[in-house]
Amino acid sequence: MPAPALTGPQYLREGLKLVLSPGLRLFVLLPLSINVVLFCGLIYLAVHQFELWVDTFMPTLPHWLSFLSYILWPLFVALVLLMVFFTFTVVANIIAAPFNGFLSEKVEAVVRGVDESPDFSWAELVAMVPRTLAREARKLGYMLPRMLGLFILSFIPVANIIAAPLWLLFGVWMMAIQYIDYPADNHKLGWNEMLGWLKSKRWQSLSFGGIVYVALLIPVVNLLMMPAAVAGATLFWVRERGADALPVTHARG
Repeated sequence: MPAPALTGPQYLREGLKLVLSPGLRLFVLLPLSINVVLFCGLIYLAVHQFELWVDTFMPTLPHWLSFLSYILWPLFVALVLLMVFFTFTVVANIIAAPFNGFLSEKVEAVVRGVDESPDFSWAELVAMVPRTLAREARKLGYMLPRMLGLFILSFIPVANIIAAPLWLLFGVWMMAIQYIDYPADNHKLGWNEMLGWLKSKRWQSLSFGGIVYVALLIPVVNLLMMPAAVAGATLFWVRERGADALPVTHARG
């Protein structure tokens, strides 16, 4: 058995195998198509604005410290990349939320052996839209104040040097919250209860969030990694939650 802190890569790898299986491919194609369009648009914007964004965040140094710009420039390039990535991930997950919630249900059904070949139902998908979007709004309520604090920190001279690593740490934690929340929400676990559960498994959660964060940083690959992360998070839920979690069909009743 792998050590708890190393279970994240295993869950993501198994999640990728699941979403590529014949019974689940259908639930991946539509959100994948939407994300391709979104990703291409964001890349186009980033290519045309990237240098301007880096210059905006770079502090103005006195002439005698100008040599430090060669040291700081890569750091602020990383900061802009992290912010662009984070923006894409947030927007993509809001758009794909109903599909991801539906996918999580179907993955859990397959993993538990309830339904080996789940059928697609537009009616069931549409019925999930209000609930999943409300949950995404709750995530934004948790995330935006913290992002604002980091954004402000990014403009404070000297202090902004630590902005990039803090963005990275925050991003890892948010990836765990973002994806593990889908199976938790399907089981109607309250927001605070879900956070408390993740904190009780902090290292496993950060391990999963970390590998998802890294995978989503890889252009093109990240488009397939989003549904793989949903499936991996569902595996995380089923195995780490264990007997405490009933199948979705029971949890709804």
